[in-house]
Amino acid sequence: MKLVFEKSVPGRRAVQPGPSDVPTTINIKSDLLRRRPAELPELSELDVVRHFTELSRRNFGVDSNFYPLGSCTMKYNPKVAERIAAYPGFAHLHPLLPQLRMGGMLTQGALRVLYETDLLLREITGMAGFTMQPSAGAHGELTGMMIMAAYHRDKGYKKTTILIPDSAHGTNPASAAIAGYKVASIPTNEKGVMDINALRQSLNDDVAGLMLTCPNTLGLFEPQIKQICDLIHSVDGLAYYDGANLNAIVGKARPGDFGFDIVHLNLHKTFATPHGGGGPGAGPVGVKEKLLPFLPVSIVVKRNDGTYALEYDHPKSVGYIAPFYGNFAVILRAYVYILMLGKEGLRRVAENAVLNANYVKEKLKGHYELAFDSVCKHECVFSPTKQILDNGIHAIDIAKALIDKGFHPPTVYFPAIVKEALMIEPTETESKETLDAFINAMIEIAESAKTTPDKLKSAPTTTPVCRPDEVAAVKNLNIASLTS
Repeated sequence: MKLVFEKSVPGRRAVQPGPSDVPTTINIKSDLLRRRPAELPELSELDVVRHFTELSRRNFGVDSNFYPLGSCTMKYNPKVAERIAAYPGFAHLHPLLPQLRMGGMLTQGALRVLYETDLLLREITGMAGFTMQPSAGAHGELTGMMIMAAYHRDKGYKKTTILIPDSAHGTNPASAAIAGYKVASIPTNEKGVMDINALRQSLNDDVAGLMLTCPNTLGLFEPQIKQICDLIHSVDGLAYYDGANLNAIVGKARPGDFGFDIVHLNLHKTFATPHGGGGPGAGPVGVKEKLLPFLPVSIVVKRNDGTYALEYDHPKSVGYIAPFYGNFAVILRAYVYILMLGKEGLRRVAENAVLNANYVKEKLKGHYELAFDSVCKHECVFSPTKQILDNGIHAIDIAKALIDKGFHPPTVYFPAIVKEALMIEPTETESKETLDAFINAMIEIAESAKTTPDKLKSAPTTTPVCRPDEVAAVKNLNIASLTS
C-alpha cells in the first residue's frame, strides 16, 4: 500500500474554494512565514477517503477480532456508552465554563456525573471517597503513593519503603519510586501467591505500605489477603490495592472489606472504554475515611440546594494531579456502564471472566505448560512445553503464529517470574464459540511446533509487515531517517 504522500498529484484538490471577498490582512512577521508552501499531499476527497478506509481495514481491534491480551482486559465495550459520551451536551462542554452563575447550569449535568460516579465506585470498592482526576492506571498509582506519603508526613513518620510482590505490574515499583520511596520486592511462593513469611520478615518501622494486585498477574487470588493487610497495618503502614484486575471480583468482593486503605481503578478496563493503542484511560483513586483530607483538589460536592460545585478548601490535599476534572469521557462511559448493568450485571461480569479464563486453562493445559495448576480468576499463564522449546520455538513464535490465524497474540514474557510466559485473558465478553476457535488455533500451533517448527519461525505471513529483526532495529536505530 502506498503512502499518502506517494499518492499525491500536484494541483489535485479535495475542495476548490472560491476567491475571498474580504481583504486579506496578515499580522505575522515576515521572518515567521514560510518561504514556500508546505509539502502536504495533494489529493481528491475520494483519494483521501479510500486511503484511510483501507488503513482502517488493516487495523486490529476488539470490534473485529478476539484480543486475549493478558493483564490488559481488552474486552468488547457496549456502543451505548460510546453514543452517550458523544452527546453534544457532554462532548462540547468547555471545562472553563462556570459552575453556577452566568450559564453555570450548563455544567451541572457533568458535575452530577462525576459526583454520582464517585458514589457508585465507593459502593463497589468499599471506600469512603474518590478522586476522578488520574488519567490512567499508573497515574492513579502515583496519586495513591502521594496520598500515602502525605498521610505519613502528617503523622510525623519518616517511612521510606514500599513492599511490592515480584509478580506486580511494572508500573507499581515505578510509581513508588517517583513518589520518593525505596522498593522492596516480596517473592512469590510455590503456589503462585505472595510468600507471607517473606512479608513478615520484611516488616519494620520503615515500611510505609504495600502495593498489591489481587488477583495477581498470574490470575490467582491471594487467599491470605485479610492477613496481609493486617500485617501491614501492624507497622502503621497502608495497604494499596492495584485495581487493574477488578473485573475478576467486581460485584463479588470489595477491596475495602479486605482491609485496603487506598485503591485505584482502571475504568477503561473494567468499566467500558476501548483502550487499544495506549489510551484513553482513567484511574480514579479511592481512600478510606482517614485519608479523605489528602485527596487531590478539586472535589465535586452536592450543595444543600441540590446543585453541584467544586470544593477546594482542603489544606492537607496533595494538590492538583491533573488539569480540570479527569478524563471525563472515560468516566462518563463508566457511569453509563455501571448504571446499565446494575448490581447483578456487575456480578455476572466477574463470574463470566472467571469462567472463560478457567475454560481456556483447562482446554490448553495438556498442550502447554501451565505455570500454576489451580483455579484462576480472570487470566491464566502458560509456557511452551519442553518439547516445543527443544524444537527452537519460543513464546514469541507462538504469538506471531496466532496472527496468521486471525487472533491477537496474548501478552508474552510477562509476568517475568514465569519463563517464556504466555498470559491469556479471554475477558467476560467472549462467547464459547470464539474461545473454542482460539483454543483450536493454540492447539494447532503447539502441534506445528513439534512437527514443522520452521513454519512458525516465518510467521506471520499474512500481514503487511511480517517478522522484522527487532534486535537490529533497536541496536541500529536511525532517528534521522524517521524524521527526514
